[in-house]
Amino acid sequence: MRLFSIIITALSLFSVGATAQSSRQQFTVPTTNGAVLVESFGDCANATCPAVLILSGSRGFGASVYGEIGQTLRAAGLNAYLVHILSAADLDAIATAGSARARITHYAQRLPDWISAVQDVAAYLDSRPRHDGKVGVLGISLGAQIAAAASAGRSDIDALVLVDGGFPSGYSQPVHSLPPLHLIWGSADQTFPLSIGRELQRMAQQLGGPVTLDVYEGGAHDFFLKSGTRSAGAAHQSAAEFLAGYLSR
Repeated sequence: MRLFSIIITALSLFSVGATAQSSRQQFTVPTTNGAVLVESFGDCANATCPAVLILSGSRGFGASVYGEIGQTLRAAGLNAYLVHILSAADLDAIATAGSARARITHYAQRLPDWISAVQDVAAYLDSRPRHDGKVGVLGISLGAQIAAAASAGRSDIDALVLVDGGFPSGYSQPVHSLPPLHLIWGSADQTFPLSIGRELQRMAQQLGGPVTLDVYEGGAHDFFLKSGTRSAGAAHQSAAEFLAGYLSR
């Protein structure tokens, strides 16, 4: 009976995840380096709904938790978009890299194209009347690194949330301004220690823009993507409230 119960639970979870994925609407956005796949969760209930680009970690959008994140943003009056800037070839190269050094080398080679793609998608969504000229970016881990570099000095990105990740290693471009910034960090992150988040907070403060740092005690690097946990749910809500607060003004 216990085995039967486990199987039924697993099938139910699979069904929920499949339903969430099938309800997404797909389209492509032309960019300088080719078309980028974008998935939408549908329009929010308001007359105008600011857009939020979601950038995944190095494993892409396979985890069902991205559906939860998208729906949390939508409930806050935002139109959430999963932006697939990591191609299938990128995901394969990252998964088979074999070492941290090899992954970082791939990131460095591809970073300019990823940054350009995010900026092109942001500009495209910014031009849609439905969004009333308001665009935010939510980046997670590798996505946070790309988001930070893509948002620096941009006038068409109005709010930025970075989860367990900051500027890419060795990033040398001068940073003169950042959008209103919200940092979400796990205190136990061993990949990007909390000290990186605190240093990024100091940088944003020196630039004169609004910045907040939300620390989750005991959170590991992937805590934001742990579906169904209290910390992840609270962090998703924190991101949604920050983005809605700045984009709905």
